[in-house]
Amino acid sequence: MVPASQASHGWLGPVAVLVPVKAFGEAKLRLAPVLTPERRSALARRMAEAVLRSARGLPVAVVCDDREVAGWARSRGALVVWAPGRGLDRAVQLGVGHLGAAGAAQVIVAASDLPLADDLTWVADFAGTTLVADRRGDGTNVISVPTAVAFNFSYGPGSFSRHLAEARRTGRPVRVVRAPELAWDVDVPDDLSGVPGSLLRAGAVE
Repeated sequence: MVPASQASHGWLGPVAVLVPVKAFGEAKLRLAPVLTPERRSALARRMAEAVLRSARGLPVAVVCDDREVAGWARSRGALVVWAPGRGLDRAVQLGVGHLGAAGAAQVIVAASDLPLADDLTWVADFAGTTLVADRRGDGTNVISVPTAVAFNFSYGPGSFSRHLAEARRTGRPVRVVRAPELAWDVDVPDDLSGVPGSLLRAGAVE
């Protein structure tokens, strides 16, 4: 968790990245027909590592409720926002609030399963809310929000349209971006076709 003593002094910087990460052993259950539990866990971990690297030096926080994930995040130099029993929406809300208190004026929230992610930094170069949908136009893979405005997160099926409506409600400028490298997430076996071999070797199809 971001220490309150540091948060009160605005130590973080103007932009930060928040990545919600589920327990690796519980991740990607819909890949069970083609991946063993061990390989699902390894793939989830490697995709999350790719997302953290794509922050390219920006401060990164991982919001989680699993101690293994928390230890992994700290070993990669990320802050940890501990959010047990909150569910994804409330956990992200908590994480954005912590980063705002620590000095971030803009927070990029990125899903942890973006195997093609390379650079997240540009997402925050807009003074408002930026939305990046998944390739189906249904989910929200990346969203950048100003911390000065309360934003209600609503993940799950159809989240992109809900987040777009919420962004408009805030009265701040809204930008929708189609970014192929951030639009590819991994939920079902067919999604593995877009995963680089270097990541798939950790979770190769049996």
